[in-house]
Amino acid sequence: LWRLGSSARLLKTNQRRTAGSNTSFPAVWMLLAQYSGRIPGPFVVVKKNSFFTMPETVEDKSNLELYSPHPEVRGMTVLDREAFKRTIVVPVIKVKKEIVNTLLKSLKHVVLQRPGLKRVVEDPEGEDNRLVILDPHKIPKFSLGESEQEVLKKFNVHPEVSKYNLELTYENFKSEEILRAILPEGQEVTSGFSRVGHIAHLNLRDHQLPYRYLIGQVIIDKNPGITCVVNKTSIIDSTYRNFQMEVLAGESNLVTKVRENNIVYELDFSKVYWNPRLSTEHGRIVELLKPGDVLFDVFAGIGPFAIPAAKKKCHVFANDLNPESYNWLSHNCRLNKVDNKIKVFNMDGRDFLLGPVREELSKELPLLKGEQKTSFHIVMNLPALAIEFLDVFRHLLVGEPCSAAGLPMVHCYGFSKHHDPTKDIQERAEASLGTSLDGRCSTYLVRNVAPNKEMLCISFQIPADVLYKRPCPDEGEEQA
Repeated sequence: LWRLGSSARLLKTNQRRTAGSNTSFPAVWMLLAQYSGRIPGPFVVVKKNSFFTMPETVEDKSNLELYSPHPEVRGMTVLDREAFKRTIVVPVIKVKKEIVNTLLKSLKHVVLQRPGLKRVVEDPEGEDNRLVILDPHKIPKFSLGESEQEVLKKFNVHPEVSKYNLELTYENFKSEEILRAILPEGQEVTSGFSRVGHIAHLNLRDHQLPYRYLIGQVIIDKNPGITCVVNKTSIIDSTYRNFQMEVLAGESNLVTKVRENNIVYELDFSKVYWNPRLSTEHGRIVELLKPGDVLFDVFAGIGPFAIPAAKKKCHVFANDLNPESYNWLSHNCRLNKVDNKIKVFNMDGRDFLLGPVREELSKELPLLKGEQKTSFHIVMNLPALAIEFLDVFRHLLVGEPCSAAGLPMVHCYGFSKHHDPTKDIQERAEASLGTSLDGRCSTYLVRNVAPNKEMLCISFQIPADVLYKRPCPDEGEEQA
């Protein structure tokens, strides 16, 4: 210790002499490190205002990389968890074991918080004390601030900070830190994913593909409950709305169970479409419905609009062209005990509109009275193509138009890459319908799908002159 202190004084003297030169202060740390191995025990005492306290004008850049795995993991494609072991120096304070838990609450803003790491460790110098590990980012100079010292004073704890050699392992690093250390420097790191039950669904970029199996394993390791990781390998098929995928890690079981808005669905993720990011939108549309309303779900999938609507005591007609979606839709109707409230169809969307929808509207709309309370809603959630189906509504019905209040409300989804997506989707809907929707529609931005690509929902009542072959007579003619 005397030798280390002498070296410290010598280095401080040299530092003053070389002020303004190119001498790098971190070099001082390198020289001190040569002596640190001669100090017995796992930690050394560092007193306030000692040489180990760095000047305020010097940034401790080493702290910024404290939680980075060892540089040797860069470029790893097969996960080697042992390679992530490294030792860092962290600040600790010695505390009587009787007051540890109470003190932790008062110092929680500076106590180390890392996955799988203990905040309190044994004191090698005695059984009566414990070492509380502090976050080196919060105590960068290994010196407590005034507020922390006041806390320790209340507990009669000596405000002395020590250095402790802490070993980090793979378990202590976050997934983002692991992947950032492995992928080429400067490359985008993907740690986010869509969760579908026990499945994590990734959309990896080309530069990430060589590391895809490792990425999959890291996601399983760091996310309890995830037992399968898949990566999309093709664009979504607009016909059946599914896509090719590769299992990157874990089990190959793609039949899963999800819960959305308090309703349980079961599905085979490899054969049907499911997007957890649409949960809010499903809830928004269902919120518009009232008990007794009629819902026609043209592209129903496995039922995220249809089943909650049936739970709300609406009359539901649900259709999907994909036979797998139809089977899982039927299954989920039984699972949620609404199979007696939903009529399920396996048809092309256009045929569904020209068949069951037209038949039901032809039967029910003429029965509506002036103060009718039943509303008709048509949901068309196939963003890649749905707008092209709107031309079906041109003269879909024959006869005298019903009252304006009874005209069906359409909720049609579409993608847009236009600089004005709201204007774009309205103009495309108008082109399909053959009429203007100015002042007669609302457009809702559902989500950003990709850079410069938005998903929107346009809602409107089908104009009477579009839906019926004959225009509605005006009130004067009716009275005559």
